[in-house]
Amino acid sequence: MSTLPVIEAPDWYETIRMGEDITLIHEPWIKPFFRCNIWHVRGRDRDLLFDTGLGHFSLRRHVPLVTERQLACVASHTHFDHIGCHHEFPDRCVHSAEAEILADPRNEWTVADRYATDDMFDRMPEGWDTARYRILPAPADRLLEHGDVVDLGDRAFEVIHAPGHSPGGIALYEKKTGILLSGDIVYDGPLIDDVYHSDIDEYVETLLAMRDIDVSVVHGGHFPSFGKVRYRQLIDEYLAHKRKAGCHLAPSR
Repeated sequence: MSTLPVIEAPDWYETIRMGEDITLIHEPWIKPFFRCNIWHVRGRDRDLLFDTGLGHFSLRRHVPLVTERQLACVASHTHFDHIGCHHEFPDRCVHSAEAEILADPRNEWTVADRYATDDMFDRMPEGWDTARYRILPAPADRLLEHGDVVDLGDRAFEVIHAPGHSPGGIALYEKKTGILLSGDIVYDGPLIDDVYHSDIDEYVETLLAMRDIDVSVVHGGHFPSFGKVRYRQLIDEYLAHKRKAGCHLAPSR
């Protein structure tokens, strides 16, 4: 298994327990817009790790929680800020539409060429060099499709294919609790639909399809978590903005 350079950064990662055996892992020295929310979910038979952050510092080395038990390492999508440490874990999962990027994460494919700069940081990390930043290849062990299930034994997360931000974006939904791990398809901040493989029409279709999911709490790929009312507000605001811009939308229910 390839490894990251050994650079000690004891305060680079922070873990915050969110309830329901879910823990937020994040990198607080990255500015909020660029800072990925890494979600760890405890299960009976194995755990779930949804995204792995920037990858400049080893996640396994600095966050003991992710080494305690077998886990499924799932990519919400393959932009650089979400897959930086995927190579550190076996049992890697990604939607089939972005499997090629996970296996060959070139900067122009992961949008690192556009966003991975010194401007991301509130504190510059030791050893950072924008010109040399690369993500290590992490070929998938499992290709996910819409309707598949990530089974933790006592918990089951359904895969929702959510293209728009990127072609292979997914969310994970636990029906019995109403928990939605939404990745970058919806979060409480500016939604991005203008990178090279974004598709606004698909984004609109995705949000129309997802709007009426019975969520209790949404843990997004960036920014703080939120509940059902805010979830629908965010979707409706995006759709209203696209209507105003002249996009042809089917009426929301």
